[in-house]
Amino acid sequence: MSTTQFDAIVIGGSYAGLSAALQLARAWRQVLVVGAGQRRNRFASESHGFLGRDSQMAAAIAQAGRADVAAYPNVQWIDGSALDARAEGEGFVVELDGAAPVQGRRLVLATGVRDELPPVAGLAERWGRSVFHCPYCHGYELQQGAIGIIASGEMAFHQAMLLPDWGKVTLFTDGRYAPDEEQRAAMEKRGVIAIDDTPILRIEDVATVVLADGRRLPHAGLFTYGRIHMSSPIAERLGCAFDDGPLGPFIRTDMGKQTTVPGVFAGGDATRAAGNVAIAVADGAMAGLGAHRSLVFG
Repeated sequence: MSTTQFDAIVIGGSYAGLSAALQLARAWRQVLVVGAGQRRNRFASESHGFLGRDSQMAAAIAQAGRADVAAYPNVQWIDGSALDARAEGEGFVVELDGAAPVQGRRLVLATGVRDELPPVAGLAERWGRSVFHCPYCHGYELQQGAIGIIASGEMAFHQAMLLPDWGKVTLFTDGRYAPDEEQRAAMEKRGVIAIDDTPILRIEDVATVVLADGRRLPHAGLFTYGRIHMSSPIAERLGCAFDDGPLGPFIRTDMGKQTTVPGVFAGGDATRAAGNVAIAVADGAMAGLGAHRSLVFG
């Protein structure tokens, strides 16, 4: 086992993990970041809505963040995955893929989530390019054109109520959502132009919905919600509690981003029902501050 004792080990090297590591590094703590380079938004070229970085390349923002963190001599980085973690003594041991275990007094989990999309042919291939889940991140660029919603469950109603601010909305239920009369009336009042119950065959071109009755309906972009799943089992194996969100479970944290396991902090998409880059960065900063304060105050 490695004899290196880090003050904090940050598992996850995307926006939340980088932000947490930066706070800890600036407190002169010995920090290890373990990151496999699998950002949730790797399918999207640009990131929107992040102050000072609006419309910049998502990968470039992450690279700049890594360069910021790497400039601190008290930070080490492992390009790889953390396989497991356990409490041991007054800290934690983290098992790594292809490297010796490492020890840390505190853990920050920024492990993210993965999206399970509705089973519609052609949807996954366009994810992040012309199929989205967050209108605040990608709605403006559709220039108030035609927007289709591919239902995956009850959250389709939430999207249908939001999206008319960004364009002319058609909701495709595709057998996965049956709005009641009250919901249909609310959507009509909100400005949804159509609710189409015809089964979807596939998505073609940029965002053309091909229906079972032969119609081909082009759109500027499509929105959908999928189920979210933890990208890593570590939080569960450590015994962290989870809360149930509308799209799937997420790690429970308090105001200081501490989980229900003492000494384990968490931030980013794995700790929220929904989020974006700006929220992930803020979450990570809070998790880093929380981890540092716990080192000082116990």
